[in-house]
Amino acid sequence: MNQKIDFTITKLGKNTVKSPIPYSVEKDKGGARFVSDDEFILPSNTLKEQNTDSLLEKAGPREMIYFNPNHVHAGIVTCGGLCPGLNDVIRAVVRTLWYRYGVQRITGVRMGYKGFLPEYNLPVKELNPYIVDHIHNMGGSILGSSRGGSDTVRIVDAMERMNLNILFTIGGDGTQRGALAITKEIKKRNLNIAVIGVPKTIDNDLSFIHKSFGFDTAVERAVEAVNTAHTEAKSAIDGVGLVKLMGRESGFIAAHTSLATSEVNFCLIPEAEFSLEGENGLLKKLEERLDARHHAVIVVAEGAGQNLLEASGETDESGNKRLADIGLFLKEKITAHFKKIGRESSLKYIDPGYMIRASAANPVDSLYCARLGANAVHAAMSGRTGMLISQWNNAFVHVPIDMAVSKKNCVDPEGSLWRDVIESTRQPARMHD
Repeated sequence: MNQKIDFTITKLGKNTVKSPIPYSVEKDKGGARFVSDDEFILPSNTLKEQNTDSLLEKAGPREMIYFNPNHVHAGIVTCGGLCPGLNDVIRAVVRTLWYRYGVQRITGVRMGYKGFLPEYNLPVKELNPYIVDHIHNMGGSILGSSRGGSDTVRIVDAMERMNLNILFTIGGDGTQRGALAITKEIKKRNLNIAVIGVPKTIDNDLSFIHKSFGFDTAVERAVEAVNTAHTEAKSAIDGVGLVKLMGRESGFIAAHTSLATSEVNFCLIPEAEFSLEGENGLLKKLEERLDARHHAVIVVAEGAGQNLLEASGETDESGNKRLADIGLFLKEKITAHFKKIGRESSLKYIDPGYMIRASAANPVDSLYCARLGANAVHAAMSGRTGMLISQWNNAFVHVPIDMAVSKKNCVDPEGSLWRDVIESTRQPARMHD
């Protein structure tokens, strides 16, 4: 994709309201200060890639804001699958609106975008600091979540009826594409409503997002599953532990988990093709591993090896293609192979996906979510719209939604991360003929 890089952030209008936050405008005054509109972050720290004059706008509170806090009615919606940290972001958004800006009309929209649609008849949830005080200790979302429901025209109709001034959309690729469509419909109607996204994609596959919240927790929980598989494998004759992890098109969780444990012998991801049969195929290499060490651990991302299976051709409510189950497929193929060659083997299959998704965030993710939520509020109150909060080059920045969803962020099979995985697992660099 040769889309032009353009990080220009849309604003609803001129900021004429003095921020109620008591920060300094000047540097070196010994306290917290506002972020100036002329502060930017380089899109790349590689000299070769500095081929654009477009810079990433730095996130943070502005001295002058667009909305009068006393007039603001803010809405929050969580969409898509569950992910550790959803409640942490909700909590951060509510507390920043309430305590920093004095916004006291905050509404939670239930069950994703479907909560806007009248046929679902879902009541909204009033939010304040007392309601969200302890929710960061829980997994899931207190607002509930769902896929689909992106009926843009009727969503904006509902927002007008609710008199919303700001909408925070917490979700992944499908959610943010929906938010972009909502932003365009709002502009078409000439409404002054800010739409700010907080990227939630456990696969870490949005562009210009260094790391999405929930990712660290997912890797931590995945490591526990791999350790269990390793113990099972070592305790059996030619034991094999097979763990399926999240990763539809991007194998970041599988790759990071493999590096974090150093117990993984084969890491299979969507970006690196592999074969079952042949001298360089998985089955032959697995035999060689068992010959040498008498146990093996395989980690496979859910989107890996789809070329080996029969696709259904169906899509889910978010528009994602329904994947065939690579985990069960490998379990059956490996078991059948060893039975065919007359070799005793014991395979244990673990799929911790829903346990991971429903986990509460770990401290690293909780901290990250708190900062994402706070910066989302600062962006919204300054009248910015159609954008996401991201961390990039070690700074929190504003990214236009259309840039973030322009292409999938994937593991580079020729890059340093995958090279490190290959060195850790000692699997062949190319596992196909």
